[in-house]
Amino acid sequence: MKEPQTLFDRLWATHEVARQEAGASLLWVDRHYIHEGSFHAFSQMKARGRRVAEPDLTFGFADHYVPTRGNRANGIADPEIANMVRTLESNAAENRITLFGLRDPRQGIVHVVGPEQGLTLPGLLIVCGDSHTSTHGAFGAYAFGIGASEVAHVLMTQTLWQNKPKRMRVSVEGAVTPGVAAKDIALAIIADVGADGAQGHAIEFAGSAVRALSMEGRMTLCNMSIEAGGRCGLIAPDSTTFAYLKGRPYAPKGPDFEAAIEAWSSLRSDPDAAFDLDVTLDAAAVAPIVTWGTSPDDGLPIDARVPDPAREVDERRKKYIEDALAYMGITSGTRLTDIAIDRVFIGSCTNARIEDLRAAAAVLAGRASKVPGLVSPGSMQVKRKAEEEGLDRIFREAGLEWADSGCSMCVGINGDTVPAGERCASTTNRNFRGRQGRGARTHLMSPAMVAAAAISGHLADVRPLLAGRKV
Repeated sequence: MKEPQTLFDRLWATHEVARQEAGASLLWVDRHYIHEGSFHAFSQMKARGRRVAEPDLTFGFADHYVPTRGNRANGIADPEIANMVRTLESNAAENRITLFGLRDPRQGIVHVVGPEQGLTLPGLLIVCGDSHTSTHGAFGAYAFGIGASEVAHVLMTQTLWQNKPKRMRVSVEGAVTPGVAAKDIALAIIADVGADGAQGHAIEFAGSAVRALSMEGRMTLCNMSIEAGGRCGLIAPDSTTFAYLKGRPYAPKGPDFEAAIEAWSSLRSDPDAAFDLDVTLDAAAVAPIVTWGTSPDDGLPIDARVPDPAREVDERRKKYIEDALAYMGITSGTRLTDIAIDRVFIGSCTNARIEDLRAAAAVLAGRASKVPGLVSPGSMQVKRKAEEEGLDRIFREAGLEWADSGCSMCVGINGDTVPAGERCASTTNRNFRGRQGRGARTHLMSPAMVAAAAISGHLADVRPLLAGRKV
């Protein structure tokens, strides 16, 4: 009899081309996404006298370094960034690669544009030179980030050598309470298992609370799987997935779409499939969460207090807390809601889709932000949709800046940064030291919680602010 398989087992088996005696497998890559940072890989490829093996399966995106403010149609002021964008354009043109470039109306963050264009589909193996490629696993794809040398290997061969990860299932059961979003679930999971709790594992998210999420919410969850140390995150495709994909430009059409649904419906774990690690969370117990320290697993419910290192028995943990509090400029025992902020950011591949902007706007409507802030949609398509719905007007009237699409203040490499020593309430995925700028202090949370912080001027519980509002 055939051994029961997990969803990940199925995806691995259908992409395995060859296997070494030592255990590594050569995998076929269905989609290769590249961005401005791919110039190193193209240089390696050219040095070997090679060309892109499968240009029709390779797609370029201008997102990491592009400016999101000012009239970028007139050119990029920073000469180094301008050169990177030009290099991406020339590499794409020379190798006949489809490019969602700076002047393309479909431009945006790779992990937003890939799904919205229907390039990301169930059952595919997707790679990109960016760790948050795990986002695409929300569609039942095996998607993960790779390094520069691996990008070059995929460009030249459309394959990649990999060791098979272990399998981990994270089940979130029950229903969340009002005011709790996918970002809160993600931060709760990371706080529970730790920043390396899923190291070496492919995470399958399951349970009634996960199935109840929209595709936008599922993408947020899979995006953050990397912050728990996972190799990737994935969710079995279902009717929610199929409804999202129907009519997308690159998705199958007509009878082909119906046939695809039939095939995609088999992409799930067998009931008796074995996982190396199993974790279960109660959705009803998840509260709105914010981070206090310098790692994504430093998440606590908004009504909690900052931890006290003196209470720690483990000396390494004690030292970490002391150092994190010193960097963040926070006193142990402080109520999270007493922590003042200097600015806010709504954007990134984690939380810049239309659902995210609607959630923030629902809180901000008719209210004023007490601090400056930036809102950067995940794609120009998202931006147009938000403007059609009047969300941009809500953000502007609240006192926030409405920008173009790009990675923006998430990683702080395109001019959008948090000044040294300032504290930012952010919808991004990492609160590492200097992530949003040298000396920047980052608190991670959901879009609605960022809006609550903007209105309050400090970290705040969004739930009272949602009373009587349509969300």
